[in-house]
Parts: sequence; C-alpha cells; structure tokens
Amino acid sequence: MHNGGLISRISTYELLPLLDGSDRPFLLDVREEDEVADWAIPGVVNIPLGALDARLDEVPEGARVVTICAMGARAQQGAELLARHGRASEVLDGGMNAWASTYDEVEGQIAGATVIQLRRRGKGCLSYVIGAGVECVVIDPSLEIDQYLRVADAHHWTITNVLDTHLHADHISGARDLVAKTGATLWLNPADGFRFDFRVLRDGVSIELVPGVQLDVASVSVPGHTEGSTMFQLDSRAIFTGDTLFLESVGRPDLADEAEVFARHLYKSLHERVLPLADDIMVFPAHYGASVDVHSGEFVAAPLGELRKKLAVLAVGEDEFVAWAVARVKDRPPNYREIVLINSGRHARSDAASDLEIGPNRCAIAS
Repeated sequence: MHNGGLISRISTYELLPLLDGSDRPFLLDVREEDEVADWAIPGVVNIPLGALDARLDEVPEGARVVTICAMGARAQQGAELLARHGRASEVLDGGMNAWASTYDEVEGQIAGATVIQLRRRGKGCLSYVIGAGVECVVIDPSLEIDQYLRVADAHHWTITNVLDTHLHADHISGARDLVAKTGATLWLNPADGFRFDFRVLRDGVSIELVPGVQLDVASVSVPGHTEGSTMFQLDSRAIFTGDTLFLESVGRPDLADEAEVFARHLYKSLHERVLPLADDIMVFPAHYGASVDVHSGEFVAAPLGELRKKLAVLAVGEDEFVAWAVARVKDRPPNYREIVLINSGRHARSDAASDLEIGPNRCAIAS
C-alpha cells in the first residue's frame, strides 16, 4: 500500500470470484482502444491512460476500482492518477498476461463418472479431467500441467490416458508434458500429422475408466476444423467436441488454408456424426468466445437440442454452410503457425513459447 493507502494490488485469482458476485468491481482497462477490442476481460470499461484525467467522471466515485493493462505498468500509472484525485483503486497484478493463465473449475457427475471442466478464463480454453474409480483421462490439457496433476491428486486418481481433440492452433498443448510426467498413454489422430510417438485414435476406440463396467470414452472422427479433429463420447450422456461444435458457433475451417474443402468436411461431420445424436446429450466444447457467459459453478456446456435450435447455421444445406463458413473467417489466432509447428512436433518449444499464446483463441467462426 502507498499513496496514503489509496493503491493496492489484486491477483487474477482474487479477482475471478468477484466477477460473478453482486460486489463486482468496476474494471477500468487503460490500454488503447484497439488492444481492448482485440482481447479483454468481459465487462471492462476502456478509458485509455492518456485520456483518463479528462474522463475521470466516467469512473464512479465510491466504487471498487481495478485498473488493468497488458502487464501492469500502465495500470499502476492509472492507479496513481486516480490516487492524486483521492480515488482508491487496485492494480491487477500481471495484467492481461496473468489473466491468460488464470483457471477455475467446475465439477459434476455424468454417467457415473466425475467430470471436471478446467476453464482457462483469459484464453477461453476448456479442458477436462474425467475420472472414475482410481483412474482418470485428461482431454485437451493446456501447458500448465500442474492444474491437472492437482485435480488428479485431490481425487486420488492416476492419470492413465491423455487425449487431444485436434492439433491446436491457439495455444500450446500440454499433452506431451503431462504424459512425460505421469507415464500415461497419449492418444492422437494421425490425420493431423504429429511427428512424435502416440497411440492412434480411430473411430470406435474406447478408453475404459472402470474395468468390467461399461463406462468409457469413445472416439469419433469429425474432420473439418482440422483433418484429425476427434470428439469423445462419454456413454450416451456427453460429447467433448473439441473445436467442431461450440456453444456459439462451429469451428473455423481455414487454418490449413483449405477453407472450402475443410468446410465441406465440417458440414459432413456435423450432419453425419454430431447432429444425429439425441437432443439431451451434453456438448462440452474445447473453447468459448466472448459472447458466452461464464459463471462460477456452472459448466460451459449445453444440450445438443438447445444448440440445434440456437445455431441457425446447423439447419442450412451444404452449399449455404460452406459459403457462410468461407465468408466469415478472419482474424486468425495470434502466432498460430508457430503454435501449430510446436504442437505437431515440427519445431522445438522454447522457454518463452508460452508468450506465443497471449491473446484471444479465435477458433470459432464469427456468428
């Protein structure tokens, strides 16, 4: 504390539970407008640092104010300006860089298994730990593998299998690191061209969680976002769709520079593999965008029947779908080409590779 106690600091993990509550703070993002338009914590008010003095009346007096920038320096300057006017505020430690690696989790019971959804809030990345008995599988782990080790340890599970739904382009996969740490089996679809050892995923491969009990995770090939995209079905109750189907849209088909071809594959995957499933099966995607409301204690998930009604593009014919998909793809994920090369095993990962992930995921077609 300094400046007469008017400035303090708050971590992203301290901020996170406040975002849903009635005492939600006033989030003052002092970055430039283009930075905030590209990537921001939902609900921020943007007043660039250079304009803050002239626009001070836009910051409500008496509110709990958190100042935000990319890494913390501008937020500190904003807090100091507020302090000179007698206003208290808290500086978000590490800014958006720290927000990019901030997680929370939701736990629930599905088909006799415990499903834990880990939400990387700043990236909109979703990953899963599914456990029963003494074993668990991990789907789409991010680079911070301690998150998954912690969850497994808390539930007295051994991580026996690790799966990626596809070759990720927005963030670096933690799958190989998690396998190296635990000795688990790594499962991938070879159609995505990985250059390291793994067990081959193909249609119908089942990973049994409890021996002798019909509780398994079965793989279903759904090319389109990538050629190796695979979703996993937990009995008849849940599907983990990767980047094939989101709550707000579908996966973009253009990242391999074959947008029309991949869009046709995506259409067929949706209509032949996903949409024939029952309305009450729950869809658990690998990402969510800014339009999706995220609340503590609630899965980012929805029944397939709800998405069937909500997403008009699921009801159009193939040519219309392809034209829509090709026309609307833009703003690819930051550094996606290098991330793909690292995740496929073509490039080694440097110590600073996590810096490549900073920014939004941009994996869905803009709806």
